[in-house]
Parts: sequence; C-alpha cells; structure tokens
Amino acid sequence: MTLTQWFIFILIIQVIHGFGTWKLYQKAGRQAWEAFVPVYNGVILMKIINRPWWWVILLFLPIVNLIMFIVVWVETARSFGKNQPIDTFLAIITFGFYNYYLNYFTDVEHIKDRSLHPKSSSGEWASSILFAIVAATIVHTYFIQPFTIPSSSLEKSLLVGDFLFVSKFHYGARVPMTTVAAPMVHDTIPKLNIKSYLFDDHKGSDSWMNKLQLPYLRIPGFQKIKRNDIVVFNQPADTLLDMNNFHPDRNYYKPIDKKTNLVKRCVGIPGDSLEVRNGYVYINGKQNVLPDRAHLQFSYFVQPKTNEFNPMFLANRYDITDRIQYIPSQRTYYFSAISDEALKTFKNNPNVVSITPIKAEKGERDPAIFPHDPQYNWNNDFFGPLYIPEAGKTIALNLKVLPLYKRAISEYEGNTLQVKGNQIYINGQVATSYTFKQDYYWMMGDNRHNSLDARAWGLVPFTHVVGKPVFIWFSWNSFGQGFNKIRWERLFTTVNGSGKATSFFIPFLVVLFGFIGFNKWRARKK
Repeated sequence: MTLTQWFIFILIIQVIHGFGTWKLYQKAGRQAWEAFVPVYNGVILMKIINRPWWWVILLFLPIVNLIMFIVVWVETARSFGKNQPIDTFLAIITFGFYNYYLNYFTDVEHIKDRSLHPKSSSGEWASSILFAIVAATIVHTYFIQPFTIPSSSLEKSLLVGDFLFVSKFHYGARVPMTTVAAPMVHDTIPKLNIKSYLFDDHKGSDSWMNKLQLPYLRIPGFQKIKRNDIVVFNQPADTLLDMNNFHPDRNYYKPIDKKTNLVKRCVGIPGDSLEVRNGYVYINGKQNVLPDRAHLQFSYFVQPKTNEFNPMFLANRYDITDRIQYIPSQRTYYFSAISDEALKTFKNNPNVVSITPIKAEKGERDPAIFPHDPQYNWNNDFFGPLYIPEAGKTIALNLKVLPLYKRAISEYEGNTLQVKGNQIYINGQVATSYTFKQDYYWMMGDNRHNSLDARAWGLVPFTHVVGKPVFIWFSWNSFGQGFNKIRWERLFTTVNGSGKATSFFIPFLVVLFGFIGFNKWRARKK
C-alpha cells in the first residue's frame, strides 16, 4: 500500500477503536470524543490503563505493534476489572473486539491506579519475557542486528563462523516493509522451517496479503557507504533457500526486507566506472587499493611431488582454509582459494611442483555472469567497464546499454519497460535516456573465484542495504578441536580499521567483573 492508503487505513482503525471504547473512556472520567482523535486517543488510553504515554509510539512501530496491540487489548480489559484468564483469552482471540462487549453490554467500573504487578510468578515471567521481546525487537530492527558469516567470500577479513553485530544506524535504519511477521527472525522460523511473515510469494503486489506491505522508508543515517566498506544487504535479484540455489533470472515477489542477507565488500559506489581486469578491480581506470586487512584470493591448480596434502597443516602454516579437492586423473589438487600473501610462501613448499592460476580469458563469455546477454563477453576475471548509477544522474539509453540497467529501471525503480522493434518504452513513452531515482553499488567478495556476488546479479540498490558490520563478538572454527574451536584472537574485535585486529575480550571481562564486584560491594554497604 502507498502512504496515503496506509493513512486512510489508520484512520479507519481509529474510528473502529472510537466506537468500541467511547463508553469505557467516559467510565474512566474522560470525554467520549477523546476516543476518536488519532494519536491523542492513544495517549488518553495509556492514562486509563495506567501505562506510560510512550507506549503509543510502540503502537506505530511495525512488528513491535503486533505485540503491543495484544498487550493493550488485555490491559484495557483488566483496567475495568476483567482479570480472569477467560477475559485475557477473549481479548486476544477476538483481536480486541472483546472491548466492544465491555463497552456496550456490561456495567463495568474503571479501576483507577490499579496495581501493575502480576498476581502470580507465571504472570511475572510472561510479562518479563514479553517486554524483553519488545525491547530486543526494537534494538534488532533499528539499531544492532546479529549476523553470522555463512560463506568464505570475504575470507581473511571475515571468516566462516564469525558472529557479527551489524549496525543499522550508520547508513540509516530501514523501516520494516513487511508489517506482519515474527519478531527477530528473518524469512524462516528456526526449527519449524516455515515462512516467518505474511506474504504470498506467487501473487505479486495483487495479493491482499501483499497489500499490507509498507512502502520503502529509511531513517536518516550519519554515514554514507564508502568504497571498500563491508556491507550487509538483501540479495537483490533472487531469494535463496540455501547458498547453492541461485537462479538470477527467476522473478520473485518476496519483500525486499525478507530477501536473503549477504555480506560483501562495496568496491564500486555511485558514479564510479568499474572494470575487472584479470580478477582485479579498476575504478575510473585505476586499480582499486583494498584496506590492509583485506586479502584477495584466487583459485589454483597445484601439482604436488607426492600424492597427498595435509589440509590441517596447510591451514595452520599457510592460512589456506577454503576447499581443497584432489583430481586423481591429473594427479593435481584444486585449491578454491589461496590469498596473494599465502601464495608467496606456499609456492616454496618442497612438496609443490607447480601452481597454475585458474582464470578465464578476456573475451570469453560466461552466461552466468551479469548482464546475461550475448552482447557482453564478460566473465569473473574480465568484466566491464560498467557505470554505477547515481541518483539524479541521466544516461543515454539504447538497445546496447539496456541489458545493463533493465532490472534497475523496471524492478528496482518500479517502471514498466518494453522493447518494440528498435525503440524502448518506459511507462508507455519512447525513451532515449533515463534518470536514476536512487544510488546503486557494486558488491564483491575478496574470494574472487568462490563468491556469489554482483558479477552474478548486477547492481545493488540502496533500498536493499541493511547495515554495516562493526564488531565480531564470537568466532567458531569448525575445523578446530577442543578449545581451539573458538578463535580466541577474534573475540571482541572490530571489523573495520587498519592493522591487525585487536581483541578486546580481556578488557571486556575486566570491566564486566569489575561492574559485578562494584554492585555487590554497593549492595553490601547499603
């Protein structure tokens, strides 16, 4: 729905609320008209149920309001003496219309200054858990979201098994577009493996469920995405059941905020001209210089003198942690990723006869590479040049250029696009140029031959940006044993910065135990 449609919908809800509670307002010593005035009626209702005024704000926060509506329905009934479990059940099961029954068919009295403490330990537990979920949902949605690294596309900077905190406020928190969803989970409810939100993936915007979507809104951030920033974003061209199930031409109707979360490095920002030469990125004709914590990796064939490499030995000595596969017919090993730094020492290993890079030739077309068009003979290692669109900038449009920006113009910016003969029609009008409405970015992995990134699906619009990884709070090494499964040196380290990452785990423990000790000392003194 549009913002205007949502405004009308909210007004209708206010009218429904007014007709269902105006007598209850009167019995609480208020005026009947106060039940009908949007927002103001909420402030008055909080006074009636003896709750803080700022609860009204929570009623307008998507996802959070689904919980708060239930709380307010129950609290309203209890404020008029309806405290039995059956009253709570009826308030919830009728979606608040139990208040209509109280308003018109009962002679209830308002309980002023009622006790807000639960009457049982179970009630106290339920209340604590409920508001913990509300608080956690607010933090998760608008401030900090936990994230786990699932793949090795940014290996060395971010490792498989890293647990991150992703800042939503650096680039501006995005207001949830999916208004009816389970809190604090993404597209699937864990263990149950069922969809976590109300949306019809097969009906597009015509479904009544999909009309409950909010339009794209974002709270202003205090930082713009800079070149080489590591960014978490929603995969734009597809949704994945798993990291190996990718179909770039499939048309999904999944909401933007429920598309698969990915983390990559932004190597191209709006206004850049990007090109990949021999696997290395060039921006505006100059090779892109990565931060010192970043390590590019490429795939190699390695021929050994003997028939066996010890993966654990290689991982520990040369920091080669990605997939290694032996090819018996060639008596060769396939190394999916070796960093440039590791290569310098690994090639001197006495068991290594030769190391051959696996790279495509320039002009060799890979049909899986963007823009998936026969006019462009691009591949993973030789790509572009490509202009990264900037909001407000205009490009000339023709049939040669169209494949590069077709998805951006039609899907990401909501235009109808048709080709008739040699002419391009946008929204029914012949178009020889196009002005972009938003900024776009180019997201790539440092693991250049083992990364599902923009080379497969193309441009990433700003609407799909989730946030900025800022902190690694835990790291789990599945290849380790015992205590070595925990990467202790990565605990409580920053994602960004120069030089070797420093762990703040010990200082954290010192502060934590100091705080606990201080509280105990203060309590004993009292």
